[in-house]
Amino acid sequence: MGSEAWRLLAAALCWSAAGATVAWAGGSSRGWVSGAVLALVGLASAWPLRARREPVLLPSAEPEPRRSPDLELLLQTRLEHLPVAAWVLEGERLQPLSSRARRLAAPGGVRDARALQTLLREATSSGPVLLDTERGAERWLLRRQPLSIAGRAEMLLALVPLEHELETESLQAWQQLVQVLTHEIMNSLTPIQSLSQTARQLLDEPDAADELRLALDAIAHRAESLAGFVATYRQVSRWPAPQLAPVDLGLLFARLQQAIAPAWAARGGEARFEVGQTQGLRLMADEGQLEQALLALLSNAEQATAGLRQPRVWLQAHQGRGGRLMLSVRDNGPGVPAGLERQIFLPFFSAREGGQGIGLTVVRQLVNGMGGRVRHVRPVEGGAGFVLVF
Repeated sequence: MGSEAWRLLAAALCWSAAGATVAWAGGSSRGWVSGAVLALVGLASAWPLRARREPVLLPSAEPEPRRSPDLELLLQTRLEHLPVAAWVLEGERLQPLSSRARRLAAPGGVRDARALQTLLREATSSGPVLLDTERGAERWLLRRQPLSIAGRAEMLLALVPLEHELETESLQAWQQLVQVLTHEIMNSLTPIQSLSQTARQLLDEPDAADELRLALDAIAHRAESLAGFVATYRQVSRWPAPQLAPVDLGLLFARLQQAIAPAWAARGGEARFEVGQTQGLRLMADEGQLEQALLALLSNAEQATAGLRQPRVWLQAHQGRGGRLMLSVRDNGPGVPAGLERQIFLPFFSAREGGQGIGLTVVRQLVNGMGGRVRHVRPVEGGAGFVLVF
């Protein structure tokens, strides 16, 4: 394989791995840094591919010296040390390109090297895969990139490790969730304990019936509040499976506008609904759950703009690149405080004083259940924005 082909192969592999790393890191800083490093390695590999002008040779000019044969060795070394397991598939011939690919197929890697080769040869699309390794089941991301080098059709295959990153993210999410649950439960148990001690003392005092009744009422109120908190948690964790069917977005938007626009107008504001070129487009979703998710986002927008003289909310539908349908809800409120963008989807976390912190959790669970994704965006003109991508 010539040096030009090695450069092209190295660049394609690095850029493919960079995209996979950023996508599966969920926008975290660690994922962006890893993706940037891989992208720079790819750029460095592809740099010699820039167009070259043929020199005009004068009669007395000497022939252009040949490139150093060490360049191909340099490119092979770069491929060898990539932080992903990479192969090139030519027909039925599977050739490892990186040391990580060799280690994965060697003893101490996967339990069955032939099963790994079969998986790579028969894969028809990119996506997550589960490998049975000596350390147990591990999640990896398979990326496929077709290439044509010197007239030969090849397939570039890369396996990006996900297990460590996913476990780290999951652990952080559980730690944050436990902190929130502990905080809410202790907020109810502490006054219940104090009031119980007060009620016990009042039993021995004459003419303390009214005070005792007041203390018992307070205990009952706090217990009811705690029971409601637990019931809300159970609702969030036990949402029914979606029933997918074609949903007419135009009719859905019209129904939502009829439901909430009068309340916004009464506040001196406006609720704008725009379907645009997606008019008549149907989305495979659970109509009830999609409407519930949009109502939750619209309710958040109403609360965020409560103190404004002219509150505004926009609900828009449009098709993004690649034909993906995007639904966005945007308001002109103060927006999400900086640094809390990732925590706002955590159950019972709220950036607003007195908020329950379940709205965005429900939205994400409903949208993910229908095969979509929801993310927070920060509009240039201010406010908060949330985008549902299907």
